[in-house]
Amino acid sequence: MDDIDSMFTDLLGEMDLLTQSLGYEMEPSEMSSSSQRENNFSIGLTDLNESLNELEDHDLDALMADLGSDLSETGEKLNATETGHVHTQQHKSGYSTQQQNVRAPISLSQMSSLASSSSSLPPEPPKPLPPGEAEAQAKTDKIKLALEKLKEAKVKKMVVKVMMSDGSSKTLMVDERQTVRDVLDNLFEKTHCDFGMDWSLCETNPELQTERGFEDHEYLVEPLFAWTRDSKNQIIFLLRPNKYLFFKDPQIFYLWKKDQKSINEIKERHKELLLKENFDGPSLIVPDLEGLLYLREDGKKSWKRRYFLLRASGIYYVPKGKTKTSRDLACFIQLDKVNIYTTTDYKQKYKAPSDFCFILKHPQIQKESQYIRFLCCDDEHTLSLWVNSIRVAKYGATLYKNYQMAVRRASTISSTLHLTSLPASSPSTPTVHRANGHTPQEDLPEPPPDFIPPPPPGWGSGV
Repeated sequence: MDDIDSMFTDLLGEMDLLTQSLGYEMEPSEMSSSSQRENNFSIGLTDLNESLNELEDHDLDALMADLGSDLSETGEKLNATETGHVHTQQHKSGYSTQQQNVRAPISLSQMSSLASSSSSLPPEPPKPLPPGEAEAQAKTDKIKLALEKLKEAKVKKMVVKVMMSDGSSKTLMVDERQTVRDVLDNLFEKTHCDFGMDWSLCETNPELQTERGFEDHEYLVEPLFAWTRDSKNQIIFLLRPNKYLFFKDPQIFYLWKKDQKSINEIKERHKELLLKENFDGPSLIVPDLEGLLYLREDGKKSWKRRYFLLRASGIYYVPKGKTKTSRDLACFIQLDKVNIYTTTDYKQKYKAPSDFCFILKHPQIQKESQYIRFLCCDDEHTLSLWVNSIRVAKYGATLYKNYQMAVRRASTISSTLHLTSLPASSPSTPTVHRANGHTPQEDLPEPPPDFIPPPPPGWGSGV
């Protein structure tokens, strides 16, 4: 059998060459994402030691148990793999005696030593009677499994600091497989709040003065990878009454052209029919929202009024001299690669016509950029129409499923709390637990790279 040092060195060399070749073919966004995953392990805190010190004892114990389980699982896999190869080789060669001894699997700590120095290699095992094919194959499998496990460990968990509405904070360890819904359930247990369906995790960006509520189905750590190391962004746990307004009062969005009195008088059964018609059919129906919005032109401080329309695949506008038919619409932006963010005090920051603004941008854009689309509404009601309708156009039926799951969970928890809070002698009003200090389509054209939609016919600059 070849010398073990030479074999391991050759293997590492091949892996380096493979990694370098893959590196040249990676998209810039993928390369930056990979780098950020290693650099941003501690989110919202100065360093990892501080993060771990702020973990509660049972969270830290759970983390250590997980790591120990990972090590044990890896060792068992390595042992099973090596034993399987040896048994196969014995069967083929006809040897069944105990002269063929197999070395114990290499641990992860030994693997680290192998990478840094060949002097820490375990002693050479005795050669089996057949040529060293079985042991060479077993060792190759062990190296592969161990390197895969080490690679997974780099991004498996993240320390997250969540701010509360009363100024306090909670520090918790978040697994990359956990959704926002999972993290919310964890926070419910930590804060003893009322398990309401309107509780949300929100991301704030002080530099852009924006806020976005994470959707329940999102994996929390994914958007955090886009944060820079010196970022002042925060995650806030708070109540957002409009989180599921679209499904509580769908008539506001689907019947927005009607007068306010008619919308307010609609009955609950009609709301249910609206949801069933638009979400349970063969395809999801997005509100046919349209109207005048202010657009902040690229590289300029001025805001111009343009006529915009919302469709399932994106936002469109009416070019000069054209109509509002599908074939005449020009694409403003598609929604699959961008998120919608509400803003604060843009009237002062960007001289916006009002403070009811929102922006559309890729989640990796963390500072001012020419690729951010700035839009402004005349009033809060119009802002709510556009923000919530865009969320439905982007996430579709998934958002409706989030709402249904939140309703079921809130009702289940409420029933449980009601039963457990009743005294044995006589029924009483159930105890409500609140958080300490908390307040409760058709194919359409791609957009040009840098454009300013021309004013539609019939609208002057003063409209």
